[in-house]
Amino acid sequence: MRAKYATECEACGGRIHPGEEINAAGKGPRTGWKHVGCQAALFDDPSVPGVVADRAGPTSLPRTGGAPTTVAGSRAKAQRRARPLAEPPPPGATAVYTDGSCSGNPGPGGWAWAVADGRQASGGANSTTNQRMEVQAALEAVRALDDSPLVVVSDSTYVVNCFRDGWWRGWRTRGWRNSAKQPVANRDLWEPLVDLVERRGDVTFRWVKGHSGDPMNDLVDLLAVQATAAQGRAR
Repeated sequence: MRAKYATECEACGGRIHPGEEINAAGKGPRTGWKHVGCQAALFDDPSVPGVVADRAGPTSLPRTGGAPTTVAGSRAKAQRRARPLAEPPPPGATAVYTDGSCSGNPGPGGWAWAVADGRQASGGANSTTNQRMEVQAALEAVRALDDSPLVVVSDSTYVVNCFRDGWWRGWRTRGWRNSAKQPVANRDLWEPLVDLVERRGDVTFRWVKGHSGDPMNDLVDLLAVQATAAQGRAR
């Protein structure tokens, strides 16, 4: 099935663009849509405590004790946890907006970052996933903007919650394995990003709701989609 309208993936929180292949997220009463290839759990990596991701896409997610959590309920919980930072950003911090896009998931994809002063960059990959592009966008931004403290603003809970909730500490302690004892997905991007953020010590992360009228979020979405289209034409 292909998407007719733009919406948000209930699995990864990334964009679903018209024409992308999608599946229903859950059974029974419709809970939304997800990219083909995305898990029905919150993320490609089952790192939220008490949630075990299942590539088969279950209607509910088993937890350690207590009642199962529905996909929609877990999604809502993740977005609550991805609230803007409570503490103020470092003095003189630059806000950089980042976004990732993918057509097919896996398929051609693009990443982008932009700052309100006009600085921006974008790129892509021939065969990738939405989540990889979200992480790549953050990595490229942190690498490029080293002249002041940064606030990375992303609509990806996958990116923001990794740092807000310190998932990376558990990954590193377990030898880059997640809470399900499986290799951390996208380690080749996560590891250099985590190392760089830790080394710099002046990078914070803030979540923004996608398609909510934020002009900078809309800009990086457009740049990432354009990069995705360019990769698709080059195939």
